[in-house]
Amino acid sequence: MRLEDLTLIKPAPTPGDTSWFTHDRFGMFIHWGLYALGARHEWLKNYERIPTEIYDEKYFRHFDPDLYDPTLWAEAARDAGMKYFVITTKHHEGFCLWDSAYTDYKATNTPYGRDVLTPMVDAFRSKGLRVGFYHSLLDWHHPDYTVDACHPMRDNEDYIARDKDRDINRYVDYLHNQTEELLKRYDPVDILWFDFSVGPNARFAGKGKETWRSEELLQKIRAINPNIIIDDRLQIDQDVKTPEQYMPDEWVKVNGTPVVWEGCHTFSGSWGYHRDEQSWKSVDQLLKMLIDCVSMGGNLLLNVGPTGRGEFDERAYERLRGIGKWMHRHSRAIYGCTQAPLEFECPRDCRYTYNPETKRLYLHMYSWPFGKIRLSGEVAEHVDYIQLLSDASEMRFNYNPEARTVDIPLPVYKPLGAEIPVLEIFLK
Repeated sequence: MRLEDLTLIKPAPTPGDTSWFTHDRFGMFIHWGLYALGARHEWLKNYERIPTEIYDEKYFRHFDPDLYDPTLWAEAARDAGMKYFVITTKHHEGFCLWDSAYTDYKATNTPYGRDVLTPMVDAFRSKGLRVGFYHSLLDWHHPDYTVDACHPMRDNEDYIARDKDRDINRYVDYLHNQTEELLKRYDPVDILWFDFSVGPNARFAGKGKETWRSEELLQKIRAINPNIIIDDRLQIDQDVKTPEQYMPDEWVKVNGTPVVWEGCHTFSGSWGYHRDEQSWKSVDQLLKMLIDCVSMGGNLLLNVGPTGRGEFDERAYERLRGIGKWMHRHSRAIYGCTQAPLEFECPRDCRYTYNPETKRLYLHMYSWPFGKIRLSGEVAEHVDYIQLLSDASEMRFNYNPEARTVDIPLPVYKPLGAEIPVLEIFLK
């Protein structure tokens, strides 16, 4: 077959502009709020059923990130090869990182006394990264937010009884107002990442697109920025599907149609800073997660939870540096790449990524076999030249037209500087 006749999956069109997004492939998620002081998971208010007055007495009264330097964060993301970031402007606890006109529950009213979002946006933009805002649909602090299955006070009968005096529509007005405020103040925002719609249970009704007035909210957003990328958690699919904390087995589809998608993952078991949590993924595993996402046409959004003093912890820096070391030499096997043509059979313990613009195929080798690696079938018909991507050193090969194979001899040792070696295959 001719190269141009091979089957290349393309995602369904999106309302917003996802062209840059599907090129850049790799972003940083940041979960930061009052929960960083608790240092034991961003849902601690929920898990421990902490009343708002106690939560605020502890954490709002002591929020003072004196070591906060967003330029260091932005440099760490850039050096790791990330091209965009998404920050929790407000998580479920309700605390706002910016100086919102609609609430007093914000960073400017803490001991720190300053807006932390504006300098962060400025720093990341100055380092060439695009800007995304996570914004929680839930709000465990707002006086009109009613109890649901995820509310910290779901077992407090006195608190539940006062729901009759709460007006969820007043809260939703607040949600809409803050969303518009963010989009106008920091225009242009590249990504809006809502989270999440709450399912019902035997005791409580759920909260979904009717509650959030999602259609109305989306119209307001698109009126301000028609090209913005919006996730799927308003219960109305928009631009990107967001599988969380698991790796799909194939390109994500909706009703059988491939779509733009992004896996969101943590370094460890928590999104917010968790001092004592130890299940941190290795650099090797994180790199393979990035490669796996791109090999199935997706992005990776990798999360950092800064400390209460405003720093990334050393475990995060260690992994970001490790990722950056690999990306320094291998980023062109990620940027602009997608799933390889369906006719290409991938060797065992490997992944393909493919750049349709340059017509280069990238073979990511998760293990280093002895003696040789073989390409079989349709892909063998298209091999023109092969080099090791890390240093552009030639990899000689033997083509057998009758067997339709390409054998690539390998040295006994894995080349230095390539934790996950990548062969760059020029196609014809």
